[in-house]
Amino acid sequence: MNKKTLSETDICAKFITPAIKKAGWDENTQLRREVSFTDGRIIVQGKLYTRGKRKRADYILYNKPSQPIAVVEAKDNNQSVGHGMQQALEYAKILDIPFVFTSNGDSFVFHDKTIKEGKIETELSLDNFPSPEELWERYLEYKGLKDVEPRTLVEQDYHIDERGMSPRYYQQNAINRTVEAIAKGQTRLILVMATGTGKTYTAFNIIWRLWKSKRFQRILFLADRNALLTQTKNGDFKPFGNEIMHIIKNRKIDKSYQIYFALYQGLTGNEEVKNVYKEFSRDFFDLVCIDECHRGSASEASAWREVLEYFSSATQIGLTATPKETKDVSNMEYFGEPVYTYSLKQGIEDGFLAPYKVVRISTTVDEGWRPTRGLIDKYGNEIRDRIYNLKDYDRTLAIDERTELVAKKITEYLKGTDRYAKTIVFCTDIDHANRMRIALINENADLVAKHPLYVVKITGDDEVGKQELDNFTDVEERFPVIATTSKMLTTGIDTKMVKCIVLESNINSMTEFKQIIGRGTRIREDDGKVYFTIMDFRKATNHFADPDFDGDPVQIYEPEPEQPVIPPDEDEVGIIDGEEWSPLDDEPDYPDGNLPNIDIDDEDSEPRKYYVNNIKVEVAHERVQYYGKDGKLITESLKDYTKDNIKANFASLDDFIIKWRNSPKKSELLEELAEQGILYEALKEEIGNDMDVFDLICHIAFDQPPLTRKERANNVRKRNYFGKYGEQARQVIEKLLDKYENEGVIAIEDNGVLKVKPLIDMGSPVELVRAFGKKRDFDRALLELEQEIYNTGA
Repeated sequence: MNKKTLSETDICAKFITPAIKKAGWDENTQLRREVSFTDGRIIVQGKLYTRGKRKRADYILYNKPSQPIAVVEAKDNNQSVGHGMQQALEYAKILDIPFVFTSNGDSFVFHDKTIKEGKIETELSLDNFPSPEELWERYLEYKGLKDVEPRTLVEQDYHIDERGMSPRYYQQNAINRTVEAIAKGQTRLILVMATGTGKTYTAFNIIWRLWKSKRFQRILFLADRNALLTQTKNGDFKPFGNEIMHIIKNRKIDKSYQIYFALYQGLTGNEEVKNVYKEFSRDFFDLVCIDECHRGSASEASAWREVLEYFSSATQIGLTATPKETKDVSNMEYFGEPVYTYSLKQGIEDGFLAPYKVVRISTTVDEGWRPTRGLIDKYGNEIRDRIYNLKDYDRTLAIDERTELVAKKITEYLKGTDRYAKTIVFCTDIDHANRMRIALINENADLVAKHPLYVVKITGDDEVGKQELDNFTDVEERFPVIATTSKMLTTGIDTKMVKCIVLESNINSMTEFKQIIGRGTRIREDDGKVYFTIMDFRKATNHFADPDFDGDPVQIYEPEPEQPVIPPDEDEVGIIDGEEWSPLDDEPDYPDGNLPNIDIDDEDSEPRKYYVNNIKVEVAHERVQYYGKDGKLITESLKDYTKDNIKANFASLDDFIIKWRNSPKKSELLEELAEQGILYEALKEEIGNDMDVFDLICHIAFDQPPLTRKERANNVRKRNYFGKYGEQARQVIEKLLDKYENEGVIAIEDNGVLKVKPLIDMGSPVELVRAFGKKRDFDRALLELEQEIYNTGA
C-alpha cells in the first residue's frame, strides 16, 4: 500500500484511528472524529449573511463525556508527521486541553503541556499512543487533583440529556474548571459569561455533578426575578425532579427540600418581616449559587451580601455577564478572579451570539437648547434659564418634537426592514416611556388600529404592560412588537427575537450597557434572527470605545437629515415589580407610579420636569463608520480601508487575479475576504451595485478601470464563445451568462441554478446536464464560462 496516494480520511481510517483504539480508547464514549466546536461567525453583508468557517478538530479524546483531555490533528502522508501542530495547539488552548497530538499515519508527535522541564514534544510510534488511564493520571497531576476525595468529585459524570443536548465547548470549560476548583478546596468562585451563552444551563451542570457526588446536598439558587426562578426550576433544572426542588415564596420556609430557589429580596425582608433567611441555620446550605451577582450581592453596603455572609460556610458560585469593579463594589474582591470568562466578543467570533449594526442619529438640539427669557412650559411653569442637553432631555426637560422625531425614525427603520421585528425602546423614566408609547402609536396608527397591542409600555406601574411581558418574549407570539420601558432591568428575561434595541436613555454604566446589548444577542437562525440593530439617539454607543467593552458592532451608521434611517447596505424585557424593583443605577424609576412632573422640589418649588413644545427639531448629520476584522473602528474611508486590507493580503494585482482564477468556488473566496474584513456589499452600495466584486476590488485596491457585469457579459458574447456547443448546451450557457449579468457570479455557482428560472423552463436539471454529456462535463463548461467572464484580455 502506497500511503502517499491515500487521502487524509483514509489515513485516519487505516492508521490513526486503529492506533488510538488499540491504546484502549473507547470509540463510543472517548473518541470523537471531526468535532466542530464553534458555529462559525455570522458575517453580515447587507440583507444577506453568511457563516465563517467552523473550528473543527480531527479528533477529540475524552476521559468521560464532556471531559476532553486530548486533541489529535491528522494530515495525509504527503505532510510531515508534525504538520498541523500550530493549529492543534490553538484548538487545545480554546478547548482547555493539555495534550496535543499530530499524525500523518507514520507516527505521532506528542506535545505535552503538563511538562515543566524536559522535552515537551516527542515522537511516538503508532503502537505507543498513550492509554486513557495514563493521560488522565497526568491530567490530574497537572491540575493538582491526585487526592482521592477531590478525584471522586472531578470524575463525577455529567447529566445525560434525553434530548441529546450536551454543553458547548466553553460551557464544558466553565463546568470543568469550576468543579476542579471546588475539588481543590476553593469556596468562592465567579463565572463571567456573556448574556445569551447559557449561564443557567452551565450552572445546572455544575450543580448536578456536585449534588451527585453526595458532598453537596442542600443548595440555594439566588436570583432577582420571579420569572427567572420559575424558568430555571421548570427548565434547565427539571432533571432534579420537583420532589426535591422548592421556590421560597411569601417568606415561608420549608426545610424538607434539597434544592431551593429564592429572590434576594424574598430572603432579606421588608418593614414587616426582616431576614427570613435566618430561619435556616448558618450551615444549612452546602452550596449557594448567585445568579447575576453584579446586581449588588458583592457590594459591602448590600443587604444581599448579608445573606452570603450568613451562609459563609457554604461554597458560593457567582454568575454574571458583567462583573462590577468600582471603588464601592468589587466582585473580584469577594469571589476572586473569574474561574472562567467567555466574552461577548468571543461569542460573536464563535458564531454563538448575534452580531449587530448601529444606527446613530443626532438631532439639532442634542448639543444644547436654551429657553428664551421667561418661556413658560405647557403647564404654566417658567423654565429655568440655562442650556439643556442630552443629559437633561426627558429627565428634567421634555421636548415633544424630539420625542416625535425619535418615534418617526424608529418607525421609518421598521417600515424599511420589518415592521414586526421585536423592538425595545429604553427611556429615561416611566413618564418618558409613556410619551414615547403615544408617539409610536401615532406613527404606526395603521397597525395599531388593527392590533391594539402593537406598541405597549412595560413598566412597574402598568399592569397591562406587565401582563404582556410573556407575549413579548414568546418566539411564537407576534404581538406586542414594540415595548417602551422606563428602566430595562436586564437580567433573567430571555428576549430571543429582539431585532432592534433603541437607546433613548442616558446610559452611564458599562455594566448596564453590556446588559442592554445582551438583550439582542440570541441567535434564532431558523426564525430569521441572525443579527440585530441598535438605534442610538443618546450617544450611548460611545461605550464601544471603552477598553472595558469586549464586543464591537459590524457597522455604525449616522444618517444625514435627508437620508433614510436604514443603513446603505440594507434596503429580555425586565419589569419593575413592586417590592422586587431594583434599578441598575442610582436614578429612580418611580415604581409607585408617581410621574416626575408632580414631584416638586421642596427647596425652590421648581418642577422636576419641564414640558415644552413648538420647538424645531431635526436630524443633524450623517457619518457612516464600520468596524474592521480586528474589532476596531475604521477611521479612514471605506475605500482606503479596503485598499489597505487587500494589499495586506495580496502583494500585487497579479496575485489577486491568480487567487481569483484558481478559486473553484468564488463564493468561498468571497467568504474568506469577508472574514478578512472586506465589506464588499457595503462597497457595492457606495461605488456601484452593477459592478462585479472582482472589478470592485481591482478598481479600489489596484486602480484598474472597472467593468460592469453587463460589459463583461457583452465581451463574452462578442467572442462567439458559444459556437463550440450544441444547440441546447449553447442556450444553457447563454442563460447562465444572462443570470451572471443580472445577479453576479455567486448566482451561477449555486448548485441549484438549474432548478430555478429561466433554466428550469428549458428542461429538467438532468436533461440540461445531458446536453453537455456527464455532470463533470457541465461543471467543466461552467468553469470555462467563468474563465471567459474574467478574461482580462477582453
